Amino acid sequence: MTDNSAAAAMPTDSLLRTLLTGAQMLFVAFGALVLVPLLTGLDPSVALFTAGIGTLLFHGVTKLTVPVFLASSFAFIAPIQGSIANFGVSATMGGLMAAGLVYVAISQAVRLKGTAWLHRLLPPVVVGPVIMVIGLALAPVAVSMATGETSDHIDYGPALFLSMTSLLVTLVLAVFGRGIVRLVPIMGGIVTGYVLALMMGLVDFSPVREAAWLAIPEFTAPSFHWAAILFMIPVAIAPAVEHIGDMVAIGSVTRQNYLQKPGLHRTLLGDGLATTAAALFGGPPNTTYSEVTGAVTLTRAFDPRIMLVAACTAITLAFIAKLGALLQTIPGPVMGGIMTLLFGSIAVVGMNTLVRAGHSLTAPRNLVVISLILVFGIGGMQVGGGQFTLQGVSLAALVGIVLNWVLPGAEEE
Repeated sequence: MTDNSAAAAMPTDSLLRTLLTGAQMLFVAFGALVLVPLLTGLDPSVALFTAGIGTLLFHGVTKLTVPVFLASSFAFIAPIQGSIANFGVSATMGGLMAAGLVYVAISQAVRLKGTAWLHRLLPPVVVGPVIMVIGLALAPVAVSMATGETSDHIDYGPALFLSMTSLLVTLVLAVFGRGIVRLVPIMGGIVTGYVLALMMGLVDFSPVREAAWLAIPEFTAPSFHWAAILFMIPVAIAPAVEHIGDMVAIGSVTRQNYLQKPGLHRTLLGDGLATTAAALFGGPPNTTYSEVTGAVTLTRAFDPRIMLVAACTAITLAFIAKLGALLQTIPGPVMGGIMTLLFGSIAVVGMNTLVRAGHSLTAPRNLVVISLILVFGIGGMQVGGGQFTLQGVSLAALVGIVLNWVLPGAEEE
């Protein structure tokens, strides 16, 4: 009897710990999770729902082996903004579905051929500058939001004060924070900016008052247009390549080799299916998430079931309509201040990719590839017209891949 009682008590204690840790994981991911829809004009309630669904799909594909929670990569922010401005939300979802299917195709190619071909097709000399383009192409949008140009009721002075204060708090927490605080610098910056905006009388609560307590999120069905698909597909390249690094990073923390078990092809497939499913409902794409890697490192929470709890919690919160309405009351300048850091940090990730490769950036071949990717991507070069227009990240990525394939290899390489 005693042994049975002890055995029965242990699962209860373990279950409670799993539930609490899962809720904490969602808290760590929450700031960045809702940031992507808030910056791109998508519904944060839909983003919570699709992040939960995507995480469950991922763990179904990987057989509950990798302790990760899925949400949107910041690399998608600028392309989604650009796509929505040009093609609308529904067509953008169609493009994101296509990007998810690119993940699926890459996963099957990795399953059949390994990863060597992926590194040959997308070496650092291509991936690095493409990531930089993703970060810098819409940098003026961040500045416009930070200075109040996109806000109807906030003037330049108050807008700049809000944006720079939010940015400063985020920087301080990211650089000097310790423990759990260091994992939520974005949330800290947003909360500080929001409190200041409240004190200045710049927050409009009418959407919260009008919203019901419980409601089905406002899902958006995808539609398919070639221009939007061609615009979005190359954006999947950078996160797909970074996915390998994410798996190595989380594996080094948990002392597991996830590239072998469950296998890179399964983790890529999980990301691809999660992104496709998110687009079906009108949510941002779902990929593996670096904030959760940091949280796993800090809490030593290596049990993937914890992420299932976080996923179910996210799905539950998605149906609390007042929460979604409250998130949408965050003033534009507060988000603009955060965006100035995020877009710049994405560009730095691209630069770091080039630096770690160790190749000479001034070697004629590398100079040509990198220069044309940057200028075509950031400068607004456009090729074609109508439904078959290539511009921005899509054109830059295609130019980089073709040049890398056509140009002879440098002697030093």
